[in-house]
Amino acid sequence: MQNTKAGSLESLGIPNRAPDPATNTRFTGRTILILIGVAVILKVGQEILVPLALALLLTFALAPIVSFLRKRSVPKIVAVIFAVVSAFSAIALFSFIVATQVTNLASNIPTYQRNIVEKVQALRDAGSGSGVIEHLSRVAERVGSELQINATAERERPDVPPSVDRDPMPVEIITRTNPIRTLGNLILPLISPFATAGLVVVLVVFMLLEREDLRDRFIRLVGLGDLHRTTAALQDAGRRVGKYLLMQLVVNTLYAIPITLGLWILGIPNAILWGLLTLVFRFVPYIGPVVGMVLPLFLALAIAPGWSLVLWVAALFATIELISNNVIEPWLYGSHTGLSPLAIIISAIFWSWLWGPLGLMLSTPLTVCLVVLGRHVPQFAFLDVLLGNEAVLEPHEKLYQRLLAGDPSEATDNAEEYLEDEYLADYYEKVGLPALLLAELDRQRGVMTDRQLHMFSANCRALVDNLSDIAEEEENEESPSLAASDGSDADGSGAIPSGKGRSVLCLGGRGEMDDAAAAMLGQVLEVEGASVRTGSHGDLIARATMPPRMEGVDTVVVAFLNGNSKAHARLSVRRIKRLRADLRVGIMIPLANGLDNPRIEPAEIGADFVCETLSRTIEQALTAAPPVLLQIPPRKASRPRARLVKAAV
Repeated sequence: MQNTKAGSLESLGIPNRAPDPATNTRFTGRTILILIGVAVILKVGQEILVPLALALLLTFALAPIVSFLRKRSVPKIVAVIFAVVSAFSAIALFSFIVATQVTNLASNIPTYQRNIVEKVQALRDAGSGSGVIEHLSRVAERVGSELQINATAERERPDVPPSVDRDPMPVEIITRTNPIRTLGNLILPLISPFATAGLVVVLVVFMLLEREDLRDRFIRLVGLGDLHRTTAALQDAGRRVGKYLLMQLVVNTLYAIPITLGLWILGIPNAILWGLLTLVFRFVPYIGPVVGMVLPLFLALAIAPGWSLVLWVAALFATIELISNNVIEPWLYGSHTGLSPLAIIISAIFWSWLWGPLGLMLSTPLTVCLVVLGRHVPQFAFLDVLLGNEAVLEPHEKLYQRLLAGDPSEATDNAEEYLEDEYLADYYEKVGLPALLLAELDRQRGVMTDRQLHMFSANCRALVDNLSDIAEEEENEESPSLAASDGSDADGSGAIPSGKGRSVLCLGGRGEMDDAAAAMLGQVLEVEGASVRTGSHGDLIARATMPPRMEGVDTVVVAFLNGNSKAHARLSVRRIKRLRADLRVGIMIPLANGLDNPRIEPAEIGADFVCETLSRTIEQALTAAPPVLLQIPPRKASRPRARLVKAAV
């Protein structure tokens, strides 16, 4: 039976996600050990891996330039040298300007000391009026006096040796310095950055020259068995990282230019320095813009006697930040990195812990590479799930989870977002009914309690009620509804007929979830213009309540989510036909074809139509056709009781 249900899910496009718990546990433990080992290697091998990571990212950024030049018949070595020289010349010029500005700023810092002292004194005077500063000072003095009393008491204890109270003897240590060692201590810290930069340049040049060979070796090492997937991973990684670095540079430049001009107009010294630092800091997500704003604010606090300049600088940064986040970034690249905001923050913390400030700068590009790896390599799929920004649950799975958790409000928000581009019939066809089918399968497996069943069904009805406004909007507009999913022609030959003048009664077949499916069906029929009444599965049992509901109705549709409902469907059709033989009675049973039993034919149960999809049910319910008369075979004549008694004797 379990295999049958799995097959029914796959036939409806619902993936079967039931991994083996033992295998999943082993995989999780092995993965955690691998991640710990990788983190240790990254920490220990920092001196080697940091230049390698820098070179790799610069290779991603410069590869499009080399490819552009190669398409213009430029020799490979010339294209590589031109790209590398141009990039590192820009970096060197940037560093020179920043160093010059920093030197100028350092020479002017003593002139700002007076303003800083005056502002601190003003804050102290403002605090002294309320008594806050004085109270804190008294607390600090009291704590100091208590510590001094305790120290004096310890010295006066009789069991303490007299030598403890003696004053320490001053000792002067004289060492003989080695001139060569001193020179090395001064030169090595200066040479180290240049050595790292030189190593990065060499690596970038050789990576660009041997790019095709490195690609082939990587494919041979990890992806020869699936060239298509490995090629897609390499292309995706190169495109995402290269585009991110290029677009981020453009965005930061467009951000730094007005900041520099604004600071210069406001009279902030070294405006070029703050603009360039802002350009660099914005490569650090979330934290960078704040750091880039704090330094100019502190300088504005130091150079001006009042507070107006600080407010103007803060307003400048806030305005440019809003324009950049809401206009420039969505216009240029949006969220093409593929990372969730939380993943960006976590990756910044992780890489800065590993490699310091440089790791913070490289956190986003490196994490993008990890997400691409997880997206194309099954063994690392958890990286895409944890760090990616794409939905990890299908819409119908998400709806089922929200309704099962008792949150119809969030389910409504997700539905409204989905309905911005789709119609209500599409939503119920692709999301609503599949979510109900997942619930029905869990009910058949016995994992849902009666309370959960009742709550889930009530939340489904609440969702339908919440979408009534959207249903009214669609009903009032001239819009094409969902056509038959079994392949309608483009000329409209398979379109759903209008529901004007039609009256339909929608009933649940066997339980509360069937009632929810009937409510969804009824709402879509109302959108199509039909007059709709809805009822519950209890109405089929309580015959006394059925005749009033069927007054003025020409079609009755009974919804069954359980595919093993052939006998129940036959009984429901007979009950309805006996009450009114002129009614058209149809059955909606989405799981009929997904099970091993053959397809239910209308003649087998006496129904006018049997449909497996919502769109087909709507089409049949709105079709004006004469009803099938119920033919009940006559009962066999019973033998006389006396004859039976005689035969028994």
